[in-house]
Amino acid sequence: MELIDVKGAQDAINSFANKDVYIHLETTNGAYASHNDQSFFSAGAFIRNALVRYELGKITGNGPFRVGLKIQLGWIYAEGITHYEIDEDNRLLLAGHDHDGKLAVALEISSTPFE
Repeated sequence: MELIDVKGAQDAINSFANKDVYIHLETTNGAYASHNDQSFFSAGAFIRNALVRYELGKITGNGPFRVGLKIQLGWIYAEGITHYEIDEDNRLLLAGHDHDGKLAVALEISSTPFE
């Protein structure tokens, strides 16, 4: 993955607009590490293969970035995005990594379901 290039990421987001796409959205603040410290409050969210159509997608901020997708009845957004890539299957993968390089958020967009 590469550090966010706003123009490159925006162009990739735009390429999926007004099409049926599959979304993978995941957040974590260390849910898998909470067993090491019982006082640590962990939270996360996960959705995979949600079929949506967004009319507008936008990347904003100065880094880490926020990516918002305007759907018919509201918004999907991910905050804390630091990296992106278009993979070999032409899927847009956006990720946010913390200072230790651990994944904190992922937003992925594909024209085909994720396996």
